[in-house]
Amino acid sequence: MSRPTYDVAQIIDRFGEAFIKQCHPNSYTLRTLHALRVCRTSVLGSHLDECDSCGKVRISYNSCRNRHCPKCQAAKQAIWVEDTSERIIDTKYFHVVFTVPEELNTICLLNSKGFYSALFASVWDTLRTFGYTHYGVESGALAILHTWGQNLSLHPHIHCLVPAAGLTLDGKFKHISKKGKYLHNVKMLSNVFRGKMMELLKKQLREGSQLPEYQFVVDKAWSKEWVVFSEPSFSDAEQVIKYLGQYTHRVAISNHRILNIDDRGVSFHYKDYRDQSKVKPTTLSGIEFLRRFCMHILPRSFVKIRYYGILSNRNAKKTVLLRKRNPDRPKAKESVHERLKRLTGFDMFLCPFCKKGQMHTIEILPRIRSPGKFPQLNAKRLVI
Repeated sequence: MSRPTYDVAQIIDRFGEAFIKQCHPNSYTLRTLHALRVCRTSVLGSHLDECDSCGKVRISYNSCRNRHCPKCQAAKQAIWVEDTSERIIDTKYFHVVFTVPEELNTICLLNSKGFYSALFASVWDTLRTFGYTHYGVESGALAILHTWGQNLSLHPHIHCLVPAAGLTLDGKFKHISKKGKYLHNVKMLSNVFRGKMMELLKKQLREGSQLPEYQFVVDKAWSKEWVVFSEPSFSDAEQVIKYLGQYTHRVAISNHRILNIDDRGVSFHYKDYRDQSKVKPTTLSGIEFLRRFCMHILPRSFVKIRYYGILSNRNAKKTVLLRKRNPDRPKAKESVHERLKRLTGFDMFLCPFCKKGQMHTIEILPRIRSPGKFPQLNAKRLVI
């Protein structure tokens, strides 16, 4: 894929100061924006590489490695997918997506960490309840949190991969035999999920003495029909592993979706799912773009990928013989470079000039102080 013309770092550099003055983000959000802005620049340091064939020299800048950075996810994604393939049980899987009504966005913005924790808890509690009551087993789930819609609006939802198998009460492994396309009735899932999620949210609001103020929001969300989306089963674990790569390390927007940055704001394309998933352009002001982008910066240390039931570490010893093994994975220990080359086919040390030699580091260049254009992001306590 070709390098994008525009990126999120340019938007932060151009509109960040105005965004800070108008929206007053917290210090953690500022640190995240700073990391994205200086990613792969001299601020984070670099190293000089020389080709052992043609003798050409290049400067390679260090990455920020922040999980919200669009530039830093490809390698993490490839490694994560392979590591996860080692813990996937060889059985059928179902893709289930749990969403909440947009009325709850107000409550989500009050305490995003508490809201997302309640979302995870209610999703797994619902799936576990259905596993016990319908099939007599403790099922499992691989749950991945996404918080955005295509236009960067707040849209919290959890993607789940649910195995058609589980552990019985006496600890025996059991495959679930299903004649239909779906593991559970989505209408029943929706109703149970709604009850569990609203119970947890009301408890949080009651503890914070905020329930009277937001009771009308709770009532409106309860009156709406909640949606749980389900897809037919995958045929084998190989399809599951390929499917995982589409959802694991996404960020709110990729750099390739950005069409233009100018004084009018930021233009990018999005899929309109209400119009047959047609790709359409849209434009937001720079401040509004950053405001929406920052809504999807997860709370500090919050885990967005979680394993439950038979896919959790707690049951690893019971399911070790049922896991899918990758015969192509070498037994000898690999370096990060060797592993990425095997997984992606990209050789980061191949000379970009002659395409024959290998680049070797001849000098380490230390970090430099960030330029003074952006004082709010360069304060000593905020620099990463």
